[in-house]
Amino acid sequence: MSQKIIVIGSGFGGLGAAVRLAAKGYDVHILEKRDKLGGRAYTYEINGFKFDGGPTVITAPFMLDDIWAAAGRKREDYVTLTPCDPFYRIFDHNRNYFDYNGDPDFIYGQIAKRNPDDVEGYKTFMGKTKAIFEKGFIELADKPFLNFTDMLKVAPDLIRLQSYKSVYQYVSQYIKDEFLRRCFSFHPLLIGGNPFDAPSIYAMIHYLEREWGIHYVMGGTGALVDGMGRLFTELGGKITLNAEVDEIMIDDSTRKATGVRLKDGRVFKADIVVSNADVAYTYLNMIAPQYRKKNSDKRVKNLKYSMSLFVIYFGTKRKYREQGLAHHNIILGERYKELLRDIFKTKTVADDFSLYLHMPTLTDPSLAPEGGESFYVLSPVPHLGSGTDWTKAAKRYRDAIMQFLEDEYLPDLQANIVAEHYIDPLHFQNTLNSYMGAAFSVQPILLQSAWFRPHNRSEDIPNLYFVGAGTHPGAGLPGVLSSSIIAQDLIMQDYPIAQPLSAVGD
Repeated sequence: MSQKIIVIGSGFGGLGAAVRLAAKGYDVHILEKRDKLGGRAYTYEINGFKFDGGPTVITAPFMLDDIWAAAGRKREDYVTLTPCDPFYRIFDHNRNYFDYNGDPDFIYGQIAKRNPDDVEGYKTFMGKTKAIFEKGFIELADKPFLNFTDMLKVAPDLIRLQSYKSVYQYVSQYIKDEFLRRCFSFHPLLIGGNPFDAPSIYAMIHYLEREWGIHYVMGGTGALVDGMGRLFTELGGKITLNAEVDEIMIDDSTRKATGVRLKDGRVFKADIVVSNADVAYTYLNMIAPQYRKKNSDKRVKNLKYSMSLFVIYFGTKRKYREQGLAHHNIILGERYKELLRDIFKTKTVADDFSLYLHMPTLTDPSLAPEGGESFYVLSPVPHLGSGTDWTKAAKRYRDAIMQFLEDEYLPDLQANIVAEHYIDPLHFQNTLNSYMGAAFSVQPILLQSAWFRPHNRSEDIPNLYFVGAGTHPGAGLPGVLSSSIIAQDLIMQDYPIAQPLSAVGD
């Protein structure tokens, strides 16, 4: 009899864990609050346009291949990945831009245009970052940090790799041009971190991009969600949509989870529960306080949480092919460090912004009707600890961003919009159940990384496991997929499926 596993939520961490565990023979059931799979990777379809709700940057594509391989399938039979070149086009406040891709000579040329003296510094930076990448990603990303001794073992390496420095400080040792420093240190923002706070181990993200490239899923990231959902059901997995979990039920005597109760009163029994819901939300809202000696309300609320996001999805009835934009564009404001201080420290919604502008129809015209263009623009903002009333602030903030884009990048934009939708920190809190409306859950700082981060197996409930952005190793597609490997390995170790008799003695 196989163990019954409930997976709460269907973001990439939940889908990855569900597929892996189903492939191993577990009886797996995904419960998803919304009307379709994906979590933060939800898709919106408006007036013939398709918009990816969340992640659009696909790095370490071999991790997706590994999921299909674990199920005895080939990823390319389900989804098509295409490389992006350049990886990003990064604009300064004067609209000068820096491109980079996986070709070292191309990058050296781009750097030389800005500051020739930084070419050798960049080469040194990449050489040093390789050691961080090999330790932080290759060696540690899919290893659980359940005991403090696990942290002690790697502490000497972390010190040697200068993890006590921020990513910005680390990059600045090798790069002198201020704009180039920003180009090579913005990456923590992709996982909810502040480049001036996130430990230098996250400098490995740039190396990871160089190692395997940045890819796009044809049909949008939602096509990847659909492909993983199809794979999961082919393995015998069950999916229930519109199924919001209200409570993880705990047995008083064993202190183990026995299943879940939904908001509508339905009960689903399970031997094992995997939560891909927000870690803080899971502890604070799904588990009664008497079962949480370690993860008390106070401890959970005292963690530092990532910034939130304001995202506008919009489709236009005309094309914008002459504006010098790439598939992935990063528009850095003149006020950079100060803006990040506003977002992360003082929790102030500033009048200026730095933006990520996604233009997927450059690669995949199928996301828009004939003659149209699909975009989304993302602005980091403080989480709800700012006290901002987004029911009143959202329209003003939206108008400021769209006017800026019209003035600087997309002429006559607002007259050409024929589809639009936006999300703000209230969406992250109320729809995605993210504590404080934090878009990436627990902020990646040194004392909230590895063992210091919420653990993949609950210390309070031995058969409750976590995957996703809030647990180890953290946010971003490689991070959440690594968490699904950790959960699989822990469950197989803790609750192995008995081998069939025919296998005994083989």
